[in-house]
Formats: sequence, structure tokens, C-alpha cells
Amino acid sequence: MRRILWMNKDQKLLFFDIDGTLLTAYPWTIPDSTQQALKAARKNGHLLFINSGRTYTMLPDMIREMNFDGYVCGCGSQIYLHDKLLLSSSIPNPLCREVVERLRKSRLPACFERPDKILYDSSSCDLPDAIQKLKKVTVTEDISLYTTQKYENFTFDKFLVFPTAESDRQEFRKFADQHFTCFVHEDAAWELAQKSHSKATGIQFLADYLGASIENTYAFGDSTNDLPMLKYAKTSIAMGNSNPLILPYCTYQTTPIEEDGIANALKHFHLI
Repeated sequence: MRRILWMNKDQKLLFFDIDGTLLTAYPWTIPDSTQQALKAARKNGHLLFINSGRTYTMLPDMIREMNFDGYVCGCGSQIYLHDKLLLSSSIPNPLCREVVERLRKSRLPACFERPDKILYDSSSCDLPDAIQKLKKVTVTEDISLYTTQKYENFTFDKFLVFPTAESDRQEFRKFADQHFTCFVHEDAAWELAQKSHSKATGIQFLADYLGASIENTYAFGDSTNDLPMLKYAKTSIAMGNSNPLILPYCTYQTTPIEEDGIANALKHFHLI
């Protein structure tokens, strides 16, 4: 893919997680100080990117409306620059089918994320509240209703698993750890992503595409699934409300999101 020449050595690439970094806890909002700080950073010539585990279809409208320069979605499996799709990687259908069938056997409910929709499997076990809520806010499809032809061709990019007391967690994890990177969230859900892609590879791809040095990259995050990008970027910023496990890998810890965390960090590094 043709590179775009990086013309200004003073320009920086800024990568932001969403939940807990740009968005507050429910009811989700973007603090005004964050919005103004991001506008100021862009006015100073820096490029701003979302770097999220969410697939493109799961980006909140309030994030899209801020017109970021690009998006690293699905833990690096989809990369956009100014709404142009530069990279897309899906899990091959045979492995997708094996995942679904092993989840059924292990009695593990899950949702499967694509750039355009969310898939779920109503035949495996009772759907948890998280999936019921997704059905109300985005396009969804039930894999159990697929024709044979469609089942033998569908794909997804990553998936979330919601273990229950009845689930055989150990057996599935043995299989999953061979093929995927697994992040365990604070609500006990598992986020499983392709091993060949991550938030770090998303930064690497865009820096290379733009002809930018990794020395000019900044990453902002708050949780353990941000660790790949926090370790990879030259400068990494932990939010004040961060999981303590990420702090040893960060350059700087700012204040919590509700206490002007993004604005304070951008000021600290003279980006605004």
C-alpha cells in the first residue's frame, strides 16, 4: 500500500482508547474539557485516532461525531484513515465454526463482532443481558438461523464470551489460548482477538503508512486491554482511573477522566 509522506516532524499521532479514557462511566459522556482539548490538539496539527477493542459498528455516535482522523478498531483488525478502510482482517470460516461449536459444547454464551454487525448464537444457552442490550442498539444476526451455505461462509473479527456458573471454562480456554489473545474484563467477560493483530499493530500500521516515526506516537488508555498500545507507543498515558496493573508500563499518569484527565495530559506534554 502506498505511503503518505510525513511532512511535519512536529506533528504527533495520538491514539485514544474509548471507555474510561474518552467516555465516562454510564451514562456515557465525553467531558467538555476533553472535547475542547482534542479540538486544540487538532488545531496544533496533530492527528487523532481512536484505538479500541470495539469494532466499527460498535463505535458510539458521540465518538463518530468528533471526526477523528482515523480508527483502529477490533483490536487492530480494522484500520480506517479519514473513513477509508485501509486494513481488514477476519478469522477464517473454519476456525469461526470451530469456535461456535466449542462454545456450544462448553455452554458459553458469546457475541461475535464484525465491522458491520454483531452475531450471536441463541442455540448455545440463554443469552446474557449484555447480548440482549446489543440487539436493541445495533444490527445483529442469530447464527443458529443460518442456512448451511451461509454457515459455511460467515466470518467474524473477534468475539466476547460471558462465562456462567454452568460453563466449562477450562476446556474452552485451552483451545482459545492456542488461537487468540484473551483479555479478561473487570465484569469477568472474556475479549478474544486475533493474535496477529492488536492495538499495537494498529499504531505500527498507521505510523508506517503515514511515514511517521514511532517517536511521535502517544497512547492514552486505562485498562489491561490497552497494554499492547501503551507498551508500543513512545509515550504512554494512563488515566487517573486506570487499572493499577498498567501503571508500570506507562510514561505518565494523568488525572481521572472526570477531572480533566485528557486536557491535563495534553498540556503536560505540550501538545496543546
